[in-house]
Amino acid sequence: MTRHERPSTSIFSAALVLPAIGQSFRKLDPRQLARNPVMFTTGAVALLLTGLLIAGHGVGSLGFQIQLVAWLWLTVLFGNFAEALAEGRGKAQAESLRDTKSQLWAKRLLGVGETYGKVPATQLLVDEIVLVEAGDLIPADGEVIAGVASVNEAAITGESAPVIREAGGDRSAVTAGTRVISDWIKVRVTQEAGHGFLDRMIALVEGASCQKTPNETALTILLVGLTIIFLIAVSTVPGFAAYSGGQIGTPLLAALLITLIPTTIAALLSAIGIAGMDRLVRFNVLAKSGRAVEAAGDVDVLLLDKTGTITVGDRHATEFRPLSGISEAQLAEAAYLASLADETPEGRSVVALARERYGVAEQALPADAEIISFTAQTRLSGLKLGERRIEKGAVDSLLRAAGGTDNRQAAELKRITDEIARAGGTPLAVAENGRLLGALHLKDIIKAGMRERFAELRRMGIRTVMITGDNPLTAASIAAEAGVDDFLAEATPEDKLELIRKEQAGGRLVAMCGDGTNDAPALAQSDVGIAMNTGTQAAREAGNMVDLDSDPTKLIEVVGLGKQLLMTRGALTTFSIANDVAKYFAIIPAIFVALYPSLGVLNVMNLGSSESAILSAIIFNALIIPVLVPLALKGVRYRPAPAGDILRRNLAVYGLGGLVAPFVGIKLIDLAVTGLHLA
Repeated sequence: MTRHERPSTSIFSAALVLPAIGQSFRKLDPRQLARNPVMFTTGAVALLLTGLLIAGHGVGSLGFQIQLVAWLWLTVLFGNFAEALAEGRGKAQAESLRDTKSQLWAKRLLGVGETYGKVPATQLLVDEIVLVEAGDLIPADGEVIAGVASVNEAAITGESAPVIREAGGDRSAVTAGTRVISDWIKVRVTQEAGHGFLDRMIALVEGASCQKTPNETALTILLVGLTIIFLIAVSTVPGFAAYSGGQIGTPLLAALLITLIPTTIAALLSAIGIAGMDRLVRFNVLAKSGRAVEAAGDVDVLLLDKTGTITVGDRHATEFRPLSGISEAQLAEAAYLASLADETPEGRSVVALARERYGVAEQALPADAEIISFTAQTRLSGLKLGERRIEKGAVDSLLRAAGGTDNRQAAELKRITDEIARAGGTPLAVAENGRLLGALHLKDIIKAGMRERFAELRRMGIRTVMITGDNPLTAASIAAEAGVDDFLAEATPEDKLELIRKEQAGGRLVAMCGDGTNDAPALAQSDVGIAMNTGTQAAREAGNMVDLDSDPTKLIEVVGLGKQLLMTRGALTTFSIANDVAKYFAIIPAIFVALYPSLGVLNVMNLGSSESAILSAIIFNALIIPVLVPLALKGVRYRPAPAGDILRRNLAVYGLGGLVAPFVGIKLIDLAVTGLHLA
């Protein structure tokens, strides 16, 4: 199973195939067939020949006419089956989501205090507060406003490992249908009933069968145009036959039309699009439109917000830098004590580093300790232990607080902190009783595997740009460590918008990954906006995709799926057109050889008879559809490579294959038809 991909039901499992067969017959409804003009034309021709057969006005043997009509109807049914099978894979998921939704009840808080009333989740209103305790399903999309809890999001993301959701920061968003497995949280509802995440997931799955993307619409128009052209061409054949002193019956004209028009790609076109959306959902990405999936296949530039996207979101202590005359153990012990009461991720990282790397003995906060709380004015924190006053904080603030500090110590501290800043870190100074001890190196932690993933994006031809509010020096260091191609430092929301518009003005498609409210304008402006599921509600609403795994490099999968969708459509279109060229060599000599004997030289396959040639071509035309269904649903495999190489490979495989397959297939079918005396 591919990275981040959910397990899926086998394509041809009984649970999918049996309902799809029933749907194939229900889709014979002209109102549904009309959505696919080529298959509608095939159905109309099959209906016409059925009427002629019943009325006894057919041409040729009765067995030949019956087989011809049967295979024409099977061509339509196979096309319906491909679409129904693609739809069926998503409908099972939609039903599962509906079951989850029906189980949602809420403990709605009543006024002040902890009293609550239990109500169906569908009755919740925006801004109402609900209590969710261990074992409860979260009843609505919302933001955690109090408490911290471990949440199992497997029902939505497919990931079995629980995640922490807490008030504030970038881990406050929660999703309806996920389960709290420890502790409790209070959640403010942010989505009206019927407009939440589960509702959008259900709508996505059910809407995939009726939504056409721009490329799919354009290809449909092309197929309709080809059908009209061939319909006009076939309608002129009786006139040419009469001029030559002969006659061509309606069944033969019908067979000629069906082999001329692009039935193969028309039958599979809808299934390709639906399967593409289904694959995206199985990769834990919610797309709000098929247009975004297709755009992802052509992305040139990816913008990524640094904090929480490229980095884990919190700076961690990585090094103690003592001044001359101070040992690392002294600095580590002082920093440890100054951080005991600091519950921020940075403070906890200082405690962990001092204990693990420098052997500082673990100890609890002394009962007589006086905590020095951090404030925006002092920018310092720490504690007092009897006569000892230990502080850590911003360098400038600590130098001001230790006014009588030796100038040499201050100069040395400044040198150390400048080195930390140039390395892309954040320095914190440590002092005891006004005496400077050294500095802590707080570093943005790059998420694991980022450099390798960005290298893969580069091979795809995508330029990566990190966006951050850091100064250029720090931004350059982090960009180099992460492996991105470029960066935008000290960026404001306006700067992000300006960069995106500049890239778009240059004809490039831009994707943006972000998780914060300040990313929302850029997510909305970009061609593909991927919001992290752990991000703010504003970010999730602005993007046209939501990554349920909150992995910014998921764009690799999204781009791959977009390219796979476009390649699959293009490859099968190439195969279908090449297929038709080969079929002409089977059916045209068979129909016209009696009128124009010289056309016999085109019978390069040496088919048994005119009737067997026509029947073999029609049978192959029908059977090739179910044969290609697995490829349409799974998609053509995509590997990062230059566009020219991909084009040459697909032309060689699907273009040449489309020419060769009918020659082999039709000949084998002809041998079977002749051997069984079916024609």
